[in-house]
Amino acid sequence: MGSLTLRDHAERILLATVDDMQSVQTNTERSARSRSHGSETSTTDTTKISSLDEASEAHAIDRLGSGFDLLEVVSEYRALRASVLRLWRDSEPDADERDVEDVTRFNESLDQSIAKTVSSYTKRVDQSRDMFLAILGHDLRNPLNSIAMSASLIPRIGHPEPEAVSFATQICSNAVQMGRMIGDLLDYTRTRLGAGMPVEPAPMDLKPLCRGLFDEFRTAHPKCTFRFFSEGDGTGDWDADRVRQAISNLLGNAVQHGDASAPIELRLTGVDNEVSVAIHNGGSPIPPGELAKIFDPLVRGSSGDHPVKNRPGSIGLGLYIAREVAKSHGGSIEVVSTRDAGTNFTIRLPRQSSVSHGQPILDTTKIQTM
Repeated sequence: MGSLTLRDHAERILLATVDDMQSVQTNTERSARSRSHGSETSTTDTTKISSLDEASEAHAIDRLGSGFDLLEVVSEYRALRASVLRLWRDSEPDADERDVEDVTRFNESLDQSIAKTVSSYTKRVDQSRDMFLAILGHDLRNPLNSIAMSASLIPRIGHPEPEAVSFATQICSNAVQMGRMIGDLLDYTRTRLGAGMPVEPAPMDLKPLCRGLFDEFRTAHPKCTFRFFSEGDGTGDWDADRVRQAISNLLGNAVQHGDASAPIELRLTGVDNEVSVAIHNGGSPIPPGELAKIFDPLVRGSSGDHPVKNRPGSIGLGLYIAREVAKSHGGSIEVVSTRDAGTNFTIRLPRQSSVSHGQPILDTTKIQTM
């Protein structure tokens, strides 16, 4: 870029900065603004801050489109700050008791602009990445289905060799795991892009669903001890497939991270207008530093003491998806983990779900406006 192009947004940003500096700001407003990194504004300076935010956002989007990385964008602000202060100093102004206040307000406004620029830049990068993952996952389904279908037909053609049947069976098994991972990936991008977890609630009973999962896991993991408890009414309006997915993810998490010598308990409790499902396992507790972000994608096991251990057919999104399933039904999920009591995940679901459907993740209008 030439020097004029590099300075394309400088005038707009500086004029918005001047307007912001000239606005009245109380000590309370300054304190609130410093704590929130400029994200909160008072009623007296909303317009000023808005113009500064708009200029900063436009600059971020333009620089992203021009291939600038985030460090380069922030470096521009460092150069802008240094240039303005140097020009002010070189003008040899007469000393004034308001100089310190003016420099402080200038730095505050520029910090506000940087915060907005970084936020807009990273948000746009995140949206682009998530959209790429959504399109990738969507487009991978067709060739994967073709592979699985072709493999399933091999044993039916003539009299294939036993070895060929074995290979075909392995391909089908791997295709199922890949399909599960692609499904998790699409669920992840759908929620990240604001479309929400798609659910279709219908009258159902959680007791037979939990009993079926209990039997399934007990058969699949014969070395583990499973216990099932049920109390109260388990009926309500939920999406059976999604709830099954969430509970299955939590049971799989218990198998993966729990102590094999300690029983895994699945407990269903129905009370008044709510039904809860709790999964308990023994073993090492979740580190306190990870407990607060346990439901964030790809977080647990990120430390050196707790390396990543994903289940077969999993990309580490199980707890995240379980949380989104609970939220999509108007419910919640919580976790308690101690060395003495073990780890306990609890999903709470209202009997009547209030579902709001978001925009489809591959909507053409949404893609064009990103």
